[in-house]
Amino acid sequence: MTYPVLLTIHLFAALFFIGTVFFEVLMLEGIRKKIPREVMRQVEIAIGNRARRIMPWVLLALFSAGIGMALTRYSGLLAAPLQSHFALMLWLKIALATSVFGHFLTAMTLRRKGKLHSGHFRVIHLSVFTHMVAIVLLAKWMFYAG
Repeated sequence: MTYPVLLTIHLFAALFFIGTVFFEVLMLEGIRKKIPREVMRQVEIAIGNRARRIMPWVLLALFSAGIGMALTRYSGLLAAPLQSHFALMLWLKIALATSVFGHFLTAMTLRRKGKLHSGHFRVIHLSVFTHMVAIVLLAKWMFYAG
């Protein structure tokens, strides 16, 4: 696949994933205290069920395209991460993305075992939200840092 195609897939998958995380953290958390606990639990379950069907495909597209982009255009930079700010920030971005994937696997494992509770839901989403903000900032800054 060509770099522009990989970039487009990566961008749309990132928009979908980041948009979902932003919605869950900024919108859902904002209404949590205004909605009865049982209703909020039903909303969380419904969103979780939908996410379980869609997010694996979104993450597959996101990570596959990201790996493809890294191998297509950035393999030389990744081999020497301390040689430029760009390469270092790209490595940081990859490390954060790997951590996000770990969060996703943790959430899916807890859900499958029936141990994903509201507390876990909030902590995981807040952590992923923080990671995503850092990834977005790095994605923009790495082109200005030289």
